[in-house]
Amino acid sequence: MVADHGINPDPLPAQSGGFADAGGFADAGGFADAGGSAAKRRRPAQSEQSGGWRDFLIWCGVPVIVILLVRVLLIGCYVIPTGSMKSTIEPGDRVVTTKLTPKIFDLQRGDIIVFHDPANWLSAESSSGLGGDYLIKRLIGLPGDVVECDGAGQPIKVNGVAIDESAYLNDGVAPSSFPFRVEVTEGHLFVMGDNRDRSADSRYHPDDGAHGLVPVSDVVGVAFARYWPLSRIAPLSGHHEVFAAVPDADR
Repeated sequence: MVADHGINPDPLPAQSGGFADAGGFADAGGFADAGGSAAKRRRPAQSEQSGGWRDFLIWCGVPVIVILLVRVLLIGCYVIPTGSMKSTIEPGDRVVTTKLTPKIFDLQRGDIIVFHDPANWLSAESSSGLGGDYLIKRLIGLPGDVVECDGAGQPIKVNGVAIDESAYLNDGVAPSSFPFRVEVTEGHLFVMGDNRDRSADSRYHPDDGAHGLVPVSDVVGVAFARYWPLSRIAPLSGHHEVFAAVPDADR
């Protein structure tokens, strides 16, 4: 009958109990299938849990990494402790700088630059600087420029052209209270504070290693905005128009 069953599509007789038991095994197979289905049902739940953590790490981790990269590579943030840049920047203001200048973009006259202390200038400032050894000033002379002033009441001249600095000088402050003349050497910058009477800038360091000039390599960024306190949030202007008539230097 076993052999017949192999070729006969009719069901086995009921009296073959052993093979009825075989049908029981088929039922057991059903339980096995049920067990397998349960396992399959459990697997998606575990997968969903791991997927949830993965999504969480992606949505939280990626923005953090992007912010860190932007902070390290593209921008800098500084607290201003002194009044050398009043009233453009007041003590306690926080400014943000772009690090793309001068690494990628060229510096321009009028830029507000943050730079490493070139020759212990901080000792002449009224505070310890921006943290570390940083200072902030306005760029007046580029490499090759001649920057000069005839004394109190007289304007600053760059390459022989008098400039009108009223757009950014602190109220009531003269462009310079004493005469000077500086030829800016290659790879250096001439800088001044907007609050000239309270700024130990390039004019005050003629005897240091670079004669009061700042190496371009010491510039870490150009300030473009105040971001704190909230009442003073505003962009910072380089007032490049002030220098529009200044001819390029003979280098």
